Amino acid sequence: MSTKVLLSTLLAGLLATAAVEAKEHSGKGYIEKNGYKGPETCEVCHAGTAKQFLKTVHWTHASKVDNVENIDPKQEYGMKNRIYTMCNGNDIVNNLKEIPKAPDAKATKFSGCNSCHPGNHLSDVGSTGPAAEAAIDCLVCHSQDYDFSKRAPYKDDQGNVILGQDRSTKAALSIAKPTVKNCMTCHEAAGGGVYVKRGFAFTAENDVHAAKGMVCVDCHKADKHRIPTGFDPNNWAHDGLRLSCTDCHTEKPHKEEAYNRHTARIACQTCHVTRTGGSFAKDFTVWEKLSNGYYEPTTLRREANETVPVYAWYNKTVANRPDFIGPKGDRKDSKSRIYPFKIFQGKGYFNKKDGQLLAMDFAPPMSTGNTLAGVTSAANIMGIKDYEPVPGWQTVYFGSNHLVTKAKALTCNNCHAPNGVLNFQNLGYSAEEINKLTNPEVYFEYMAKKQREEW
Repeated sequence: MSTKVLLSTLLAGLLATAAVEAKEHSGKGYIEKNGYKGPETCEVCHAGTAKQFLKTVHWTHASKVDNVENIDPKQEYGMKNRIYTMCNGNDIVNNLKEIPKAPDAKATKFSGCNSCHPGNHLSDVGSTGPAAEAAIDCLVCHSQDYDFSKRAPYKDDQGNVILGQDRSTKAALSIAKPTVKNCMTCHEAAGGGVYVKRGFAFTAENDVHAAKGMVCVDCHKADKHRIPTGFDPNNWAHDGLRLSCTDCHTEKPHKEEAYNRHTARIACQTCHVTRTGGSFAKDFTVWEKLSNGYYEPTTLRREANETVPVYAWYNKTVANRPDFIGPKGDRKDSKSRIYPFKIFQGKGYFNKKDGQLLAMDFAPPMSTGNTLAGVTSAANIMGIKDYEPVPGWQTVYFGSNHLVTKAKALTCNNCHAPNGVLNFQNLGYSAEEINKLTNPEVYFEYMAKKQREEW
């Protein structure tokens, strides 16, 4: 081996070692000596972080919302109190609890919208004070060796429902920035199961960012545990930080100027998120019996990359009616761009007296299949006395922001050929404009050149 090669090899080894050492948590020695005692251990180096975390949406499950119509801007909204037909309930109505045992069930069952909350349930959604600070499950997000089976709910000696945590020294010694698994354990299974609500798998096969080795927090970079989010019409609660493709990419990210001209009115996702998945319809008025003896809402779903988006103008403000939650926008509105969406349709019970969607306590239908008993229980919890439940459908638009592709991105012919993916008429274009937009003169020369290059 030459001296040059030897030096290069040694240097590479030193750099690799340095990289590994840089990733090792500086508090490892302290944890090895003292064990892990929850947030108080973290606070030795990160003083004040627990109190800070209690103000984030991950803890409060609600925030003030300023881009959704027909709500009070002074109030907070989110999983804590919203009612819409993907979930048909909220933390208030469906607080984590033991479900009455179904007649032919072999095991007890715990369920609740707040089962993903990073506390212990005794200190629940939005709680504050020393007990709440001590209840934070820091490791569920930060440990790379977390035993997620310990997150199972159970009853203590006093009959309280406790949400378990892995506070082992082993888990604490693998602290790092959150991995994809840390995030997706909750976010992938939101809405009642894997690929139900969001319908995306953040894997190298499905997303160009994952293929580069990126993790969720590389884009969703936290600031004091506040996580930036996009403008999904369905996702209301936020930490006051917003995320955009241009946080990393420029306003003109393409080599081809023809593509760059499109970015003023077409969102990046429109061309680069061409598929999604998850549930596209749910019926909360009819629950199906499972093999375990319990019931769940009748749900139609697809795997990741199975659903083709619909396209609409969106100016990042949200139409909010009992029958519809979705994008507001218009071709004539300079703030609007064309975005891709997954349409979800949910059937629930509406109040005939005022037209509003009624919440459902999942415990009765989960145990017996009796959906109206769930509506009655929810109404009692919320103090609603004057109501008459009638079944009806609600349409919800979900933003398509993940499953980003470069190799399979839309190109000229996908939109401008007569059978293209964009419905120009629905997007507000006249017949004359449509004829121009779907004329081969728009794209033929460019596509022919690309074809010659590829061949």
